[in-house]
Amino acid sequence: MTGTVYKTIAITGATGFVGSRMLDLVVREGYDVRALTRRKQDDRPNVTWVRGALDDAASLVDLCDSADVTLHIAGVVNAPDRAGFESGNVAGTLAVIEAAKQAGAKRFIHVSSLAATQPKLSIYGETKAKAEKIVATSGLDWTIVRPPAVYGPGDGEMLELFKMAKLGFVTLPPDANGRLSVIHVEDLCRALLALLPEQEELTARIFELDDGKPRGWTQSSFAKAIGWAMGKRITTVGLPKFLLRLGARADRLVRRDKAKLTDDRINYFCHDDWTVDPQKCLPRQLWQPKIDTREGLKDTAKWYRQNDWL
Repeated sequence: MTGTVYKTIAITGATGFVGSRMLDLVVREGYDVRALTRRKQDDRPNVTWVRGALDDAASLVDLCDSADVTLHIAGVVNAPDRAGFESGNVAGTLAVIEAAKQAGAKRFIHVSSLAATQPKLSIYGETKAKAEKIVATSGLDWTIVRPPAVYGPGDGEMLELFKMAKLGFVTLPPDANGRLSVIHVEDLCRALLALLPEQEELTARIFELDDGKPRGWTQSSFAKAIGWAMGKRITTVGLPKFLLRLGARADRLVRRDKAKLTDDRINYFCHDDWTVDPQKCLPRQLWQPKIDTREGLKDTAKWYRQNDWL
């Protein structure tokens, strides 16, 4: 049963890959938005930019001022050490919750990660799980969403896979038959939109979302779908864990703190089941995925080409 319809949203992560799409969507839907940003942004209708960061408590209180619902999207996906993950995912979430309480915001939607279901595999997953516990004990009207791998135009995380596919191969974890779920960024944003109004059946719940493909994709089939999107017949190459660790060291030497392949990510990559729990899906009357993944990957590849990312 739907209750109060909130009209003013505070968004963290509004300049990131998911957050920027979400900002566009809620503005189109007629919401007023208060959006956190580290840098000056261009003015736009119905958006109040708030300069600040997750470690700036005063800016977070300003962000949540007069907002009915807080949408916490910001987080740290990759960091050179534990401190970076703890600061962004744990301390940052706690700070946003405290600001929301102080400002009187009634509803809190937290974007977590499927990694939180396996907290022993990575510091990233561990800190996302900690953040979920903080949200669940906040006393707010909360809902948590755990996306799997998110892709779409503008995504920098899967770009490396597309670059490899362009060359005719994609490297995989040791188990090419390991499974994963994925979701297009636009489908994820539509799900978050559906969660904004107060709804008793969604309060204090954790949901896992994907593209609707039963049991997800195998690592190999998803790599081949990227190849298809690139117009390439690719060869998949499974790498043993020791080679991945060597690759992580090389990536750290070359890209330093901006390395994509890190020690923390290796156990995560090598886990054989990153599929969502179908028992935790959103009610179908509220949301269903609309974007076919192969077509979504094709549109993503087209965007990469048009913007010279490849």
